[in-house]
Amino acid sequence: MTASTHTVTNQVPPLVGYDVFTGDRALAEGLERHSSPEVLAEARSELSALGVEAGSARAQEWGTQANENPPKLRTHDRYGNRIDEVEFHPAWHQLLDRAVSAGLTDAWGRPDGHLRRAAGFYVWTQAEAGHGCPLSMTHAAVPALRAEPDLAAEWEPRLTSHRYDPGLRPSAEKAGALFGMGMTEKQGGSDVRANTTAARPLDADGEYLLTGHKWFCSAPMCDGFLVLAQAPAGLTCFLVPRVLPDGTRNVFLIQRLKDKLGNRSNASSEVEFDGTWARRVGEEGRGVRTIIEMVAATRVDCVLGSAALMRQSVAQAVHHAAHRSAFGGELIDKPLMRNVLADLALESEAATTLALRLAAAQDAVQSTGSESERAFLRLAVPTAKYWVTKRCTPVAAEALECLGGNGYVEESGMPRLLRESPLNSIWEGSGNVQALDVLRALQREPEALNAFLKEVGKARGADHRLDGAIKDLLAELADLDGVEARARRLVERMALVLQGSLLVRWAPSAVADAFCASRLGGDWGTAFGTLPHSLDLESVVTRARAVG
Repeated sequence: MTASTHTVTNQVPPLVGYDVFTGDRALAEGLERHSSPEVLAEARSELSALGVEAGSARAQEWGTQANENPPKLRTHDRYGNRIDEVEFHPAWHQLLDRAVSAGLTDAWGRPDGHLRRAAGFYVWTQAEAGHGCPLSMTHAAVPALRAEPDLAAEWEPRLTSHRYDPGLRPSAEKAGALFGMGMTEKQGGSDVRANTTAARPLDADGEYLLTGHKWFCSAPMCDGFLVLAQAPAGLTCFLVPRVLPDGTRNVFLIQRLKDKLGNRSNASSEVEFDGTWARRVGEEGRGVRTIIEMVAATRVDCVLGSAALMRQSVAQAVHHAAHRSAFGGELIDKPLMRNVLADLALESEAATTLALRLAAAQDAVQSTGSESERAFLRLAVPTAKYWVTKRCTPVAAEALECLGGNGYVEESGMPRLLRESPLNSIWEGSGNVQALDVLRALQREPEALNAFLKEVGKARGADHRLDGAIKDLLAELADLDGVEARARRLVERMALVLQGSLLVRWAPSAVADAFCASRLGGDWGTAFGTLPHSLDLESVVTRARAVG
């Protein structure tokens, strides 16, 4: 009998049918650590239900379909009328429906709201990252709108609703609404003060007509947008609704959708305003100050999104190594592969732990008005945003390599993770913008540095490598002459010291020891898989394996 040439052996089963929340020890422990006892059980139950769905075959297929069927722009209807609509695959709507129903736009009005929402955003991002853009902006718009109490009273209940209600209709008729933003212009990029979009006041108080072009307008199918434009008194924040209260469409001329490296399921657009009706948010000339809390919230989401991508990359790599045999045994038991996996796991856990600490600080500011936590966030957010988002791409690339040629194939899902990985480092201010923001806080807000050092100092004396890194950081902070040219190095050190402090206090000893030895103690190479061989790497890898 002729032997079969198509017998399939030694192929890894898909990582499917598991609880993304409970299978992530660093995440589950972080929730327990920061959560109020009275809401912990409810939060666990909610997040486990979301985690089960995120790890299901159905949600994974939604993610694949949304990525493979990107949105389409319809500028005109069949008769030549301008409609400026974006069509999405049904999977996009299914993903958003589940996300909104899980409260991923509702952080501002419930106990531990930021922590619970952050953990959910982290979990659901692992099903598909692109649709996180409108979720993030809707969530982040709330504090900006509160600069105008009347606008907040009108819009906040819709933005924090757990009902997904797509379609372009007057917002008053909808059970829930989503927000986008349009800050960037082609001549200015991150320098929003160079914006040229003009805002002409109308007779009615707070109403304007906008004229100009937005180079990046994210999620143009949303119900409203926060934009910056030049009013008579200077740069000002405005709310632009897609549909006016009388049911007519606002002037919102979508010129094209961007053809992006990743983030394929999400629509990013160029938009023309030509007599576009808008409401002022905050005072004229204080647009940057009005949106500053929105910027901080979206930057935290960049940290969360990158941490989620790293976690999914590591989970896939460890799963593959646990089921793949090579050279006489399972890959996960090979010392060199174990070193690579442990190194990746350290990066992932450090990112997750830091992201949850930021969310807990947001809750403290929201619930008690804690000035110390507010000051901590002022430095910790741009520091974390700089470092965690920068680490995402090398982690995704190395994790892909752990799957070998299978990881380079689209069906594995790893190329989608890799293409998505640079996004959060660019969105809401790229690396240099974050580093310069850290310098600005250091030079102008001494209370922020005091809060940051107080947080780091909570682990002093627990690890000699951390203590040495803190000492070196203090020396560098004492000399800020010519600091701009070395800002990235300074912010990197701040991030690593902060991560080390958090892990020494909260992570298992094997994780904290390996992190401090490599990232702080210098016993590390320039590629993943170069950890000291004497460390307990097996425990680190076992902890990173997705179970549940």
